Amino acid sequence: MYAYDEIDRTLVNERVSEFRDQVKRRLSGELTEDEFKILRLQNGVYLQLHAYMFRVAIPYGTLASNQLRALAHVARKYDRGFGHFTTRQNIQFNWIKLAELPDALEDLAKVGIHAMQTSGNNMRNVTSDQWAGVAPGEIEDPRIWSELIRQHTTLHPEFSFLPRKFKIAITASDHDRAAIKIHDIGLKLIKNEKGETGFEVLVGGGLGRTPFIGKTIKHFVHGRDILSYIEAILRVYNQYGRRDNIYKARIKILVHELGIEKFSREVEEEWQHIRNSSLQIDDEVIEDIRSRFTYPAYEKLPHMPDELRQAAADTDFEAWRKNSVAPHKVQGYSIVTISLKPIGKPPGDATADQMDALADLADEYSFGEIRVGHEQNLALPHVAKRDLPALWKALDKLGLATPNVNLITDIIACPGLDYCSLANARSIPIAQELTRRFANHELANLIGRLHINISGCINACGHHHVGHIGILGVEKNGEEVYQITIGGRADEGAALGNLIGPGVKFDEVADVIEDVVEAYLALRERPDELFIDTVKRLGVEPFKERVYATR
Repeated sequence: MYAYDEIDRTLVNERVSEFRDQVKRRLSGELTEDEFKILRLQNGVYLQLHAYMFRVAIPYGTLASNQLRALAHVARKYDRGFGHFTTRQNIQFNWIKLAELPDALEDLAKVGIHAMQTSGNNMRNVTSDQWAGVAPGEIEDPRIWSELIRQHTTLHPEFSFLPRKFKIAITASDHDRAAIKIHDIGLKLIKNEKGETGFEVLVGGGLGRTPFIGKTIKHFVHGRDILSYIEAILRVYNQYGRRDNIYKARIKILVHELGIEKFSREVEEEWQHIRNSSLQIDDEVIEDIRSRFTYPAYEKLPHMPDELRQAAADTDFEAWRKNSVAPHKVQGYSIVTISLKPIGKPPGDATADQMDALADLADEYSFGEIRVGHEQNLALPHVAKRDLPALWKALDKLGLATPNVNLITDIIACPGLDYCSLANARSIPIAQELTRRFANHELANLIGRLHINISGCINACGHHHVGHIGILGVEKNGEEVYQITIGGRADEGAALGNLIGPGVKFDEVADVIEDVVEAYLALRERPDELFIDTVKRLGVEPFKERVYATR
């Protein structure tokens, strides 16, 4: 966990006080809704279909147990008893009253949580690998650098009034769990031939109306230069990025129109002006941030404790362990992913009671720490293997032991038309129906790793472009129509999915997905060939033929 200092606490508290005054002026009529809009967006507040929606930042996806309890408190006191974890390592509350928002922010500020820059045309929450600091084989904990960038960019003028929203993600592992290639800037921690830490820098990734996979703009930027290099990119974006057309304002459009070669030359020229300035980071600054991350006092534990060996006879426990438990860098410990995708429920939702109970479990089994991933699941990053059976039983009582992580019912979905004013179609009911269709665990295991992503509009909050199967809801002639893509992925081999054919109606979607899955099971060369690999080998045609032969 990171220990915030007095500067951080003062900044957050002052922000709450400032927003309280802004809300007071809006409620009195002194500010119109249009005048208030930019102020509320800078504090993570949207006006949605039914109410104001409040989005809270979870920097690099790391939460302490007391912070999770504070989120549960907000869900219980100011909302309808639940929160929705998003694909951006945020949590959203959908029914909050404007008059109570300052109080909710003040309650969160007491535990160091805020909503600054979770919306608006500025630098958004810096995201990272949810297994950061505990994943075997990573270069180093990427949260150290995420925190550096968070501190530098929070309320920074250069990053606060951009042409459009701007997202940075960081990974330090070969297997990309942070989806860096679909971010405006993606950073991969690497070592050069001298053993120095630096970054491969990618730019221009993003989904939405015009999706792009990010391109490498610099193969190695030394760690001490990363702030100046990011600032050079942002200066070029601020200078050339369009502000006359919201659909063409993202940096991905600028990179595409200029070309990565010209864009990189512009950035390089700008960088040479500032790289040796005060933006160059002293080792002491990095070490100070590094020192503020505390790590558990791990015990010396056996690789295979008796408790785990004995529990292996329980088939239900083994089913959960095989897809929810991942290796840890310290012997005797594991990373446990907690599925927020129970069968028939909205993906990513957690009740206040569940959040409180998870905070208790984090204290008991994970040194008080919880992680939030972009797949809308949570994780306990430091669980002793001997405790896995007891933890599983506790999670099962909470309805949080669904053994479906990375399987077909581990669906990513945006709130869609049930909540969002931008949506054209429903997402949640589609996800609920699909989880019911594929609820049989043996069938899900037979299918293997398969990610379904659903978005209720072209803005792609459900990341449908990079789902192994992507589902996009659109409105056509007053009806909800769903376009199906296959072959997308968000990892180190990131790719955009390809459309398999004409859109289908709401009540046909689950049948179509069943057809696609049945086609895959018939077409794969061997049982361990994953869906995504079958699609890569054969293309969309065999799936298209299967889906549309009788439609």
